[in-house]
Amino acid sequence: MIGIIDYGAGNLHSVLKAIDRLDYQTKLITKPSDHDETITKLILPGVGNAKVAMNVLNETGLANYIKEAVASGTPLLGICLGMQLLLETSEEGNVECLGLIKGSVPEFKETVEKVPHMGWNQVKDVQNHFLFNQIPQHSDFYFVHSFYANPTEQKDVLGVTDYGYDFASVIGNEQVMGVQFHPEKSGKYGIQLLDNYCK
Repeated sequence: MIGIIDYGAGNLHSVLKAIDRLDYQTKLITKPSDHDETITKLILPGVGNAKVAMNVLNETGLANYIKEAVASGTPLLGICLGMQLLLETSEEGNVECLGLIKGSVPEFKETVEKVPHMGWNQVKDVQNHFLFNQIPQHSDFYFVHSFYANPTEQKDVLGVTDYGYDFASVIGNEQVMGVQFHPEKSGKYGIQLLDNYCK
C-alpha cells in the first residue's frame, strides 16, 4: 500500500491517478491516525508555497508523522514542492522544512533564462539508483518551479538538470528520495520512475 500525504497540495489527484493506473493500492493520509500497517511507502506531493505547506504539515501533525515514519524505515518520495520540503530550509517564506536531507532551497537567480523554470528538460543521472531503472540517460521530464534543492552533501544528489547552471533535480539519502519534476506529467519515463519507486 502506498500512502499519499494529503495536505491540500495541487498535484495530489494527478499523482493518485498515475499510481492507480500502475495497479498499486493507495491510501490518502490527511492526519497521522490515517496510517495503518499495510502502508509500506509514502509519497509527499506538492504544488504551491513552502511556508504555507509547512504550516499545514505542522498544524495537522503530518510533519512529525513523516519524520517518525522515515525514522522507522519507511521509504518516502517527495515530488516538486514535496521534494523541496525534504531539506532543512527554504528561501520561500524563509521557513524551516522537514530536515530529512541536509541542505537548503534557494530561488533561481536572474542569470537563468526565465523564472519559473517551466516545461520539458533533461535529467542526467549522476548516481546509479533504482529510480532510474529502465530510464535512458538524459531523458526529458516536465518541470514547473522557481526554487530548487541545494543539498549540502554531493552524495545526496542523484540527478541534475541544466537551467543556466546544473541544479539537483533528483535527490536521495537512504530511504528518502525526491524529484523536482512532475513524474505524473512526464510521459512514459515519469510513469516508469513512479513504478520503480512503488515496486
